[in-house]
Amino acid sequence: ACTGIENIDEAITLLEQNNWDLVAAINGVIPQENGILQSEYGGETLHGPAYGPTGHSTAASSNPSSSSAFRHVVPSRQIVERQPRMLDFRVEYRDRNVDVVLEDTSTVGDIKHILENELQVPASKMLLKGWKTGDVDDSTVLKTLHLPKNNSLYVLTPDLPPPSSSHSGALQESLNQNFMLIVTHREVQREYNLNFSGSSTIQEVKRNVYDLTSIPVRHQLWEGWPPSATDDSMTLAVSGLSFPCHRLTVGRRSSPVQTREQSEEQCTDVHMVSDSDGDDFEDATEFGVDDGEMFGVASSALRKSPMMPENAENEGDALLQFTAEFSSRYGDCHPVYFIGSLEAAFQEAFYGKARDRKLLAIYLHHDESVLTNVFCSQMLCAESIVSYLSQNFITWAWDMTKEANRARFLTMCTRHFGSVVAQTIRTQKTDQFPLFLIIMGKRSSNEVLNVIQGNTTVDELMMRLMAAMEIFSAQQQEDIKDEDEREARENVKREQDEAYRISLEADRAKREAQEREMAEQFRLEQIRKEQEEEREAIRLSLEQSLPPEPKEESTESVSKLRIRTPSGEFFERRFLASSKLQVVFDFVASKGYPWEEYKLLGTFPRRDVTQLDPNKSLLEVKLYPQETLFLEAKE
Repeated sequence: ACTGIENIDEAITLLEQNNWDLVAAINGVIPQENGILQSEYGGETLHGPAYGPTGHSTAASSNPSSSSAFRHVVPSRQIVERQPRMLDFRVEYRDRNVDVVLEDTSTVGDIKHILENELQVPASKMLLKGWKTGDVDDSTVLKTLHLPKNNSLYVLTPDLPPPSSSHSGALQESLNQNFMLIVTHREVQREYNLNFSGSSTIQEVKRNVYDLTSIPVRHQLWEGWPPSATDDSMTLAVSGLSFPCHRLTVGRRSSPVQTREQSEEQCTDVHMVSDSDGDDFEDATEFGVDDGEMFGVASSALRKSPMMPENAENEGDALLQFTAEFSSRYGDCHPVYFIGSLEAAFQEAFYGKARDRKLLAIYLHHDESVLTNVFCSQMLCAESIVSYLSQNFITWAWDMTKEANRARFLTMCTRHFGSVVAQTIRTQKTDQFPLFLIIMGKRSSNEVLNVIQGNTTVDELMMRLMAAMEIFSAQQQEDIKDEDEREARENVKREQDEAYRISLEADRAKREAQEREMAEQFRLEQIRKEQEEEREAIRLSLEQSLPPEPKEESTESVSKLRIRTPSGEFFERRFLASSKLQVVFDFVASKGYPWEEYKLLGTFPRRDVTQLDPNKSLLEVKLYPQETLFLEAKE
């Protein structure tokens, strides 16, 4: 009723995390700003909204024996302090954005001090704007402003001149340049030629030199840094190094016990000896133990590089370093960590075919937990665990040691799993790490099946992995069935679509063939008509050019010709005996029988008249006084 949590498993998990302390469990979930609730059990108080109208509190106060579970706080009661909230701020300054994460018990001045280190702007020169409640001063406590989880602010610096565009361009150019550092190791007289971009920091150079020389950063004694290089967080581009090459010398501090004069001499150049960044152990020689081994453990094993770079831009590169460092610490027999972003791990685990999907295991590492070394070496690297994870899980990892990386993961967790899971991880204490999250992908969301803490055994870890796998297998079988049914429906639809397409193509081909046939018939008909028209024109022309038929009573010699057509018809005409044979040919052509296609044959004797000279007269070719001829088509 107080928290709105309806899932009994989630409620039991929260109670277990708070050792079954009901008040503490509710304090960790419900909003903290809207009032205070008090439990009747034991007189403890609970922060949260006051339930019921004013009359309820009056009735409760007038009746001490009332069975009401909650009532308004009596000032004399003991008040339990709530856990601080973590607030996220995105602060904009000119062309930069800075992410700040801190507790709501901090002040506005604390934000300015963090920004002072990030922006290199004095806190006294900053005006921090964007507060929902108006202007505030440096002493204002954040929780009194009742801020939401995520906030956006911006910084104004009216007392500082704007940056020169030419200076900014030169700085950007120097950040993109590569510097060649020639580093001489004093003790072994060996030189190293190292290439660094202008955006690299002095601290990164010293860490790389530590890898080459085995001299921890805190014990490196340098010569050759420019006087302006006073801060290890400074980039090489602004440190004053000579471009493109710069010579440096490094050595080991001879002894931790120094004379006062030696100490003062080394302190005159603060960048010569770097402060410890928390990753390097003190030299064993300072405690009277040999440098090669301390308490039976090799000193090289004590030098731990961070599992993951802080503020890594690319999650894939961060996971590569994590895998390499994990292998160097605990050996090569370890889970195969997915290299890529958390979104890519989701894609690999959840969004393939149902038969290929797997559970997602997220390993959250913490170097400061006392359980980490035992959990990694004895449980996470056990062959049975490694084999089971590789077969059934996609394993993704993240390092929660650095606050920036922790805040980044909590942001990803809230986005993908919701605020309840993020709150569960946020409330985990350091000694409860490492954590192992088992995630199952569902149709609309991702469900956290289990959160395994570091204080477990190999058998218990395997049992919980198998239990999660059993839940996943049942869900996977349902997904496979649904997917098979969906694919069957899609196959039927594809087959129907293919049959319909083939039918359409056949109809279209048939229609196109008919259209081509009709077009060809039309073309042939047109040609035939044109030929007939041409023949008719020729026939009429020949008919008009024929000389007139002589009369029977003509005094001139007349030849009478009777011509039989291939169809059996006859036509007759009289010609002057002096007319040329060509006139007969023209007469026959005018009747539709051109001499190019037909031959004119005589009967007695049988002869082909069309083979005779057309310029000769009828008398000369012996077609006088009368003759019967017949037409025959040429072959």
